[in-house]
Amino acid sequence: MKTYITTPIYYVNGAPHIGHAHTSVMADILKRNRIAIGYEGKLTTGCDEHGQKNQEAAAESGLSVEEYLDGRSAEFRNVFDRLSVEYDYFVRTSCPEHKQRVAEIEQRMYDADLIVKKEYSGTYCTGCEQFKKPSDLNDDGRCPDHPTLVPEEITEENYFLKIEPFRDALLKHIADHPDFVQPEIYKTELLKMLSEPLEDLCISRPKRRVSLGVTMPFDDDYVTYVWFDALINYITNINWPEDEYKAWWAECEHLIGKDILKTHGVYWPIMLMAIDMAPPKRLSVHGHWVGAGGLKMSKTMGNVVDPIEVMDNLGSDALRYYLARNARADADSQISVELITQAYNSELGNKLGNLLSRAGKFAKSRFDGKVPERGSGAVDDADEQLRKQVMEACAPFAKKLDLAEIPYATQGLITVCDHMNNYFADQAPWDLIKNEDTKERCAAVIYVTLDCLRLVFEAFSQVLPTTSAQALGLLNCTVPTGGDEAWVPGLDKLQAGGDLAEISTLYPRAA
Repeated sequence: MKTYITTPIYYVNGAPHIGHAHTSVMADILKRNRIAIGYEGKLTTGCDEHGQKNQEAAAESGLSVEEYLDGRSAEFRNVFDRLSVEYDYFVRTSCPEHKQRVAEIEQRMYDADLIVKKEYSGTYCTGCEQFKKPSDLNDDGRCPDHPTLVPEEITEENYFLKIEPFRDALLKHIADHPDFVQPEIYKTELLKMLSEPLEDLCISRPKRRVSLGVTMPFDDDYVTYVWFDALINYITNINWPEDEYKAWWAECEHLIGKDILKTHGVYWPIMLMAIDMAPPKRLSVHGHWVGAGGLKMSKTMGNVVDPIEVMDNLGSDALRYYLARNARADADSQISVELITQAYNSELGNKLGNLLSRAGKFAKSRFDGKVPERGSGAVDDADEQLRKQVMEACAPFAKKLDLAEIPYATQGLITVCDHMNNYFADQAPWDLIKNEDTKERCAAVIYVTLDCLRLVFEAFSQVLPTTSAQALGLLNCTVPTGGDEAWVPGLDKLQAGGDLAEISTLYPRAA
């Protein structure tokens, strides 16, 4: 079984932000989940290095274009590495092989009489690098995604892809594949986009205006429109048109923000149909992040969340946890440094890390640094109730997770930590150890607690790879790797009598 997960590729005209971190972390969680249950996985992410915005940013930097692109792409790669995003291929659209494949696709379309050259007059948003129809603009005549930018009125000759001839085929594909777009709210939106005839898609920019891009193979005076070029990375990453790409493409899932639904749900499938390829298997769409109180994030408001700053102060798993715990696919979600810190302290620190520290240190001091025997004679109904709750909380991570399920599965794990803490407090091993008659029961409580923690961290390793590996190391256990042997949640796998490592604080309290 294969799974091929992609993120959008990100413009390098600005520094990596929380939106970039979010999509790439969610993609990484899905890949880890699927590998854990036996899939062969591939994840791609990276940078879109072409287009007007990148060209202007490079010019403003004072660096050569190559130096600017190298530096910015390295920035993005570094952030994703720090976030433990295990990508298999890091995209750079300046790569010669990618550019060659883009030109091949354009030539194929041109030869099939699907590309025409004509003059066009329209309203152009430099933020989107797209022409806009009046219906795309807000009441002030501006792009809703870039309300501070005044659109330009442009008249110029360009090359256009005929896309209306493929509209009915795309509608049929959506009808025949109910899960093509998830959640359902975005399928409704996509169908609305396809409810009227589609205008030809402009796929070029004159070099006199934009020179940073893939030269059109049939006209040296033009470069390829940045979005057309960028979308093709999804197949060049898997060595299209070589035969090996087919098995991966059949299982392709694009993770995208709701603002790029049209490019991925209308233009990209039609581009693929134009070269006799099937659309991707699924578009998994998510909402955006807003500041605390639902306010739009902006530097002026002072509520922008810098992923690098969060990782410097709290570690990468703190950010991964907040994103996984709070992101909603069908709506926007709130984020701030304060909210991340609060979740880190009150949930990861107090509920998870603190229990590991208490139970681990108790075992170290009272059971000669070893995992105690559970003992069949010391079984209690409270043990079985807790063990059942932990198994149920871990179960979602032992099946194929969808993007929309991540926050609920993550919430389930942290909720069961409440039950584990209540169990530990109710059983009071510090009292049981004092009486010879209840020492065996004390050992059982410690074993059950540590074994449940082991299982929770095994599941959490898909979300919190760094600290889960540390915690399992303290318990002298290994992180489940999946692959040929799928991870199956199980109880009583903690080795009784095994040595415990020195118990350190997993989530130090943050101010």
